[in-house]
Amino acid sequence: MSRTQQTSYSQHPPYTVMLIVPTGVGAAIGGYAGDAMPVARSVAQVADCLITHPNVLNGAQLYWPIPNALYVEGYGLDQFAAGQWGLRPVTQNRVGIVFDQGVEADLRLRHLQVADATRATLGLTLTDYVVTDAPLGVELRTAASGATWGTIQNPGTLLRAVEKLIRVGGAEAIAIVARFPDDMGSEALQQYRQGQGVDPLAGAEAVISHLIVKTFQVPCAHAPALLPLPLDASLSPRSAAEELGYTFLPCVLVGLSRAPQLIPHPAAQQQPGEIWANQVDTLIVPATACGGSAVLSLSQSNTQIIAVQENQTRLQVTPEALGIRAIAVNSYLEALGILVAHRAGVQPAALRPGISSLKEL
Repeated sequence: MSRTQQTSYSQHPPYTVMLIVPTGVGAAIGGYAGDAMPVARSVAQVADCLITHPNVLNGAQLYWPIPNALYVEGYGLDQFAAGQWGLRPVTQNRVGIVFDQGVEADLRLRHLQVADATRATLGLTLTDYVVTDAPLGVELRTAASGATWGTIQNPGTLLRAVEKLIRVGGAEAIAIVARFPDDMGSEALQQYRQGQGVDPLAGAEAVISHLIVKTFQVPCAHAPALLPLPLDASLSPRSAAEELGYTFLPCVLVGLSRAPQLIPHPAAQQQPGEIWANQVDTLIVPATACGGSAVLSLSQSNTQIIAVQENQTRLQVTPEALGIRAIAVNSYLEALGILVAHRAGVQPAALRPGISSLKEL
């Protein structure tokens, strides 16, 4: 056997991990301002490819370049997990920005300066921006469970703006900057700032990005426009990234600049480098938030599912309640150990002091 043949037989397919922390459900880790990024960075050291979503990687003005991470909006993630869409990694996207007409002139200018700064300092490629022809009218809602969601009064104005950015501006990914209610005195906001509540904005942000991705099949993420909050000396470290300035836009533009393009299935000809759901080796998800579409889809496949019990949420949808086979672990640190063993082809039970004998079927 030649050296070339020996090398080819020893190679393995890329090890792919999907990391999900649902938005707006008060996750103990990943329910705040990019506080799941340390988890993503760690998983990316074990995996060849990490697939995750903006809620995990967005930290307002903070972000971290993870070369082997794919930034996929939640609706796109669901379609990918269902095998309907594939992911095509890119070197760079042309990112277009839609501004809600409801954003005040001064606040819009601050966001435009941020956008220009990403062009000059980070070398991102942006199109000219579009302002909606009417205010979006964002409204925030809270479910009985405590999870947050929301609506927009004028979805048509958003769709028209995005269509113009794609058709005229040549945008390949879309950032939305919508004016959100400030509601500075609300109890929910105060709890969130103390690291105890649910992100009051996250559910409405998901509604906006889902609409764009479903309609246009392009990468999309949202950055709310808000007035700065009064200083709070007891601010939680998990919430602090959102209070560094006037804007949440930097992490969104960075994420979208390398977000994979969404490929409808069946593709005419699958291209080298495209990723499909049957290539996902492991899914990591909070143990009480297993009812999402992506989790349900991958539970019907050969994907290994790891449920992290320490990452509690306001939901109580466990793998056991849904009949999903999952490996229960206490923490993300333990999940990393399971990933290492799985990638090595080692049964995790072999790493413990006791192992049972085989029995006749």
